[in-house]
Amino acid sequence: VEDQRARWERKRSRTAKELLETEYKYLEQLDLVLTYFVTILKAKGTLKPAVLETIFGPLESLYSASHVLSLHLEKGNLGPGLENFCLSLDLYGHYAKNLEQANKTLKEQVRKNKSFQQFKKLQETRPQFQGRELEDLLLLPLQRLHQYKHFFRDLLENTSPDTAEYQKLAKTVKSACEVSHRVQDIFDKRENSLHLHRVQKLLKGQKTQVLTPGRWYIREGWLLVVPSKGEELKRRMFFLFSDILIAAKPCHPLHLLNSNKLSCQAVYPLHQCSVDKVFGHTWSQGGLLSLSFPHKTLLLMSSNQQEINDWYQSLTAAVR
Repeated sequence: VEDQRARWERKRSRTAKELLETEYKYLEQLDLVLTYFVTILKAKGTLKPAVLETIFGPLESLYSASHVLSLHLEKGNLGPGLENFCLSLDLYGHYAKNLEQANKTLKEQVRKNKSFQQFKKLQETRPQFQGRELEDLLLLPLQRLHQYKHFFRDLLENTSPDTAEYQKLAKTVKSACEVSHRVQDIFDKRENSLHLHRVQKLLKGQKTQVLTPGRWYIREGWLLVVPSKGEELKRRMFFLFSDILIAAKPCHPLHLLNSNKLSCQAVYPLHQCSVDKVFGHTWSQGGLLSLSFPHKTLLLMSSNQQEINDWYQSLTAAVR
């Protein structure tokens, strides 16, 4: 038991030391943004207060919370320090929620506001920035949140469960994981929305409605459709979503407006679909999938074995 405790203590001390060292670095980087951007921009009035607030969000509050945490860590007050820091974790959720709007506003100001554009360029050339742009530095809090989750978990694993500190650490780990999940959810939804908009733009006309609430993009790719009669194989682009499968073919290359678009050939609802591998079970060349719908059977083929396996897994999961 004594040996185990000594091992825990050594690992804990190492993690606490690393947490403090990386916290100093994080504070240093946040300080760059606050000193060379926020403080000067406030003083000069280059940006309106509302615009400044949109771009930088609760960055000053995040800095304060980290500064207080570092003071606790310096004194070795791990439990109370993390318990206090726990109250500030929600700020990271707000920061993530605001990030898309922050980037949009930043781009807009760089494009429209010449004095801000020059100021931004000048600040970024300072040696302290080491060639990084403001956009890179604004991502730091979310990268740090990801690191916190791992640091706090390591500390918890190396703390004896029968101590008061263990409860404080467990509470912090729970909060960090919850906020981290919320942040991940925000990014997943944003990425999904970008995919849906991209596919909608790719398809000619507005007849096929891709942008539907609750729909999730899964994958896309070219596959060969095997006709029921002895016709030629047809190469089609397929888009798989959580509820439908879209088959499309390229528009005529000489078409004035739609030469780089796809024409939707069919939309297959997945709620009454069953998927089978016809061949492609062994590591032969490629494979064939059979998709059965109430009034149609679709045979899809690829010469790439891995591709057929990936499509089979994705379709089976989507149907399930």
